[in-house]
Amino acid sequence: MVVVGWVNNTSSLLNTQTPSSLKILNHRTKHPPTPPIFISTNPSHINPNTLQTLFTSCNHSCHRFPNTTPDGHVEPVDVTKLKKAVLHSSVVVSVFAKTENEWYNRMVPLNALSGEMVGFGRAVCDGALTASIYDVMVIPSLQGRGIGRMILQRIIRLLTNKGIYDIAALCSDQEMDFFKACGFGDDMLGSTTMMYTRNGNDMVISAGRKLLMVPPLRKL
Repeated sequence: MVVVGWVNNTSSLLNTQTPSSLKILNHRTKHPPTPPIFISTNPSHINPNTLQTLFTSCNHSCHRFPNTTPDGHVEPVDVTKLKKAVLHSSVVVSVFAKTENEWYNRMVPLNALSGEMVGFGRAVCDGALTASIYDVMVIPSLQGRGIGRMILQRIIRLLTNKGIYDIAALCSDQEMDFFKACGFGDDMLGSTTMMYTRNGNDMVISAGRKLLMVPPLRKL
């Protein structure tokens, strides 16, 4: 009964709460709890069509200059190319969760078959020296709950376990704050990524910023 009253009578409680209690109340309102999730690094758990749906839900494209609709949505990712991209990725991390209406159902264990794909990320590397991270995303309804950080941490852990510390993340301006919060920053050597793109029949070279995770210097 206390919980129901707290939910339905928030306005009356606001008049009696102390400022510190209000901060806690607002924090709980803005940051819902993270639902139970299942994290997989098995490529066989990824259905290309489901992954395409996730790309669409996140309005994310593999293309640097995708075609967009008048309302700002990017064109769907080609399923055949997406399948090849996953197949040739060195690391893939996918996250599954039950929809909000199904959280109460504890009878069925959460796994890649019983859950819905809600997050994804991948990395391409040479297996020894360098790696690049791409396509880290979480469905909008679950963003801001730490799932994206979990995906990135899992990718980094798998790469560093192979002895790879030169890890780059090609990201947009909107994604930079997220990567910086996860330990990425400007390359200490000041290097710049040069991207090759095609625009019609013209060849254009454009400069982009490359974020590198660099290990601390070792004392000799």
